[in-house]
Amino acid sequence: MKPLIIGIAGGTGSGKSTVARRIAEAMPASVAFLDMDAYYRNFEHLTLDERRKVNWDHPDAFDLDLLVTHLDQLGARVPIEKPIYDFVRHLRAEESKPIAPADVIVIDGILLFVDERVRARCDVKVFVDTDADERLIRRIRRDTKVRGRPLDEILNQYLTTVQPMHLQYVEPSKRYADLVIPRGGHNLVAIDLIIATILRRLQGQQT
Repeated sequence: MKPLIIGIAGGTGSGKSTVARRIAEAMPASVAFLDMDAYYRNFEHLTLDERRKVNWDHPDAFDLDLLVTHLDQLGARVPIEKPIYDFVRHLRAEESKPIAPADVIVIDGILLFVDERVRARCDVKVFVDTDADERLIRRIRRDTKVRGRPLDEILNQYLTTVQPMHLQYVEPSKRYADLVIPRGGHNLVAIDLIIATILRRLQGQQT
């Protein structure tokens, strides 16, 4: 049986990971996770100061060819080595993470639906829609605690690239979604409806 690939997109800090986790917990089948952030290009030829100035919210910042290849391999039930990205140094780590094939593949990312090849490989496309102020607060909390970034750097990046790229790429990609979740991971009713849809798709594949 071909794995069911579930794509979860939405703005930075929208609650994509929360939605992905809730969906995975409800699945009766095996689940593998992919995060689009792991597929940033490796800008090792740039200095750290230069890497900090890269527009990380533009589609060109991602190694989409590798992402498509890995989705195809998992779709064929072939294991992959997912990259690990160091968000403090803005570099791809030397080590990678093995991902075994599974019945359900869950992948999330802000620009997941921008690339036609990636969209085509998602059997179910979900867009997590959350207010901009709430997304900014979540981003500040995450980047200071998890990624060790100073507040002024976070705010400067938000104003110069994150917000403009959201308006140019992320928000327009919502039209490709099969399902839209307002209020992010707190909308349990919408999440339950999505889980029910996915379970029906899985049952349809098994019959």
